[in-house]
Amino acid sequence: MNGDEEFFDAVTGFDSDNSSGEFSEANPRVPGGAGQSNGIGKAGQRPPQENGVQKYRTCLPAPMFTRSDFSVWGILKKCIGLELSKITMPVAFNEPLSFLQRITEYMEHVYLIHRAARQPQALERMQCVAAFAVSAVASQWERTGKPFNPLLGETYELVREDLGFRFISEQVSHHPPVSAFHSEGLRQDFLFHGSIYPKLKFWGKSVEAEPRGTITLELLRHKEAYTWTNPTCCVHNVIIGKLWIEQYGTVEILNHRTRDKCVLHFKPCGLFGKELHKVEGYIQDKSKKKLFIIYGKWTECLWGIEPGAFESFRKRERRGEPPRDAPPGDGSKDADEDMVDAVPEAQETVQVIPGSKLLWRVTLRPPNSAQMYNFTSFTVSLNELQVDTEKTLAPTDCRLRPDIRAMEDGNMDLASQEKERLEEKQREARRERAREDTAWQTRWFRQGRNPYTGTPDWLYTGGYFERDFSGCPDIY
Repeated sequence: MNGDEEFFDAVTGFDSDNSSGEFSEANPRVPGGAGQSNGIGKAGQRPPQENGVQKYRTCLPAPMFTRSDFSVWGILKKCIGLELSKITMPVAFNEPLSFLQRITEYMEHVYLIHRAARQPQALERMQCVAAFAVSAVASQWERTGKPFNPLLGETYELVREDLGFRFISEQVSHHPPVSAFHSEGLRQDFLFHGSIYPKLKFWGKSVEAEPRGTITLELLRHKEAYTWTNPTCCVHNVIIGKLWIEQYGTVEILNHRTRDKCVLHFKPCGLFGKELHKVEGYIQDKSKKKLFIIYGKWTECLWGIEPGAFESFRKRERRGEPPRDAPPGDGSKDADEDMVDAVPEAQETVQVIPGSKLLWRVTLRPPNSAQMYNFTSFTVSLNELQVDTEKTLAPTDCRLRPDIRAMEDGNMDLASQEKERLEEKQREARRERAREDTAWQTRWFRQGRNPYTGTPDWLYTGGYFERDFSGCPDIY
């Protein structure tokens, strides 16, 4: 494979005609209270502080660019059944974040990890870890924009003292694309790490992202490690019709010390949309005895109940108590039924079984979220660049990437031009390495084996937060 083929995926060739969230486990408040603007704000302003606590921006510098004038069919019609990592996509179908920043969204509900670390019983810890695993995909709801493919050597760091963690990620491979990350609790209560290499495929009317790579959470005080992989994500109606997202597949979370396991089934949509967004599962011990039943929706909340109470409720239902499912609809056919996957009508609440325990509830999005690529309040802050922060960042950090910055600022022409320039620069760097017969060297991660599963993984080598960036590559 030559260098031109290796870095094809992020070239765009697109030209347009238009050139706070504070999160608390005790109070998951709705972002956008007093003092928040529902409009689109200005870039480059340093957020105010309240009582010494940093506040983060609540809106993007410019509203989302409309995609209604663009068709993806001309790009994808020859790619049915193929892997999408090398497909040229117009920047209009992106969102102003790198995939490294998208990974960082795992940390939005990090309070669940802190809560797990405080629990004295292994079963209660597994409940928190299961809730965290589900919460990690919640931000994908209605997020139909594609994140920018990270450049080789690109990094992203996030330090949130208010949330008690710091996070570093690096794009360690370009083909296949592999993103490695490492996060640690500022109270030395956890390590969270992994490497992600999603496989994207186009199936005619939908794009499917199959997750690959192991996610590991270590609760240090309990000397426990949990591992799992994420469910599959599918975006429907990428050609015509209203875009909608579902997650499906089985997620198994293993406690490597106790051998307890949590099995979570992310339900596919099903007939009439009855199963859309549903998650059902259980926690079992090493002898496969069920200890706890879990249910809910990954877009909304997660509940749990003792197996005995769950079975009693089901028996009462079978004896004639009517289900509370929404009616299936009038069965009418849409004119474009053969071309469009009908958007299921999801129920807006989860039927709570009496005696259930709330494990997690999603943080509501800001009222102007639809103008901001359906970002959560946590996500809105990820690409924020302050003057004092810029001086301490690695030169490879996503916040310094000019195409993403231009898109965030609403300058689509510049975003497209910068994306092409960056990809050409990357291809030329690859050709230069080939001429000199030198291999790419990662900076913050190394290839190895996951210490708990034994599977191939990328492991953090340490040292990033000592901030010696003298050897970082010039990728922008």
